[in-house]
Amino acid sequence: MMSLLRRWFFAGILVWAPLGVTLVVIRFLVNLLDSSLLLVPTSLQPAWFNFPGIGTILTLLIVLGTGALTANLLGKKALGWAEQYLHRVPLVGSVYGSMKKVTETMFSGNGNAFKKVVLLEYPRAGCWTIGFMTADPSPRLRTAVDGADLVAVYVPTTPNPTSGFLLLLPRAAVRELPISVQDGMQYVISLGVVPPGSARLPAA
Repeated sequence: MMSLLRRWFFAGILVWAPLGVTLVVIRFLVNLLDSSLLLVPTSLQPAWFNFPGIGTILTLLIVLGTGALTANLLGKKALGWAEQYLHRVPLVGSVYGSMKKVTETMFSGNGNAFKKVVLLEYPRAGCWTIGFMTADPSPRLRTAVDGADLVAVYVPTTPNPTSGFLLLLPRAAVRELPISVQDGMQYVISLGVVPPGSARLPAA
């Protein structure tokens, strides 16, 4: 009897655990998107604005509207002018530029902030992780360590790839993987659940 109850218990956990996590994540995202209601002054908010999900709809409309405006020639020029001013602001320009490159890589098919997906030993020898080779370091950085040919590798955190670590490693210390940047990013975001296509890791 106890064996049967234990089997039923774990079978129920397998059903409710993923459902519960899914509901928590959806609730968090809805509450986050609902924060866009703060853009509308309280005096201008009708009574139905307090209905759950209205902020999500408003956020989606803002994103779609912004995309529609910047998709045409005039919108692209206006965005370019605004970005020029942002890049001139100390700290703001560097943060915005970095986040824009990461976002382009994650959500755009033609983003080129990351060049290749690599495998490297991190945070210790014998422990392997996924990294993304970024733009080549300057000549001074590439030869700063005993004349070694250094490469810049971004190691993202999971499941939030917008935070991570920038490592300068000898080129011989990284192994290029025969997968696309999009597949590598999907592998990181999915906690390793979604394999990167049918690519095979290089032999040691």
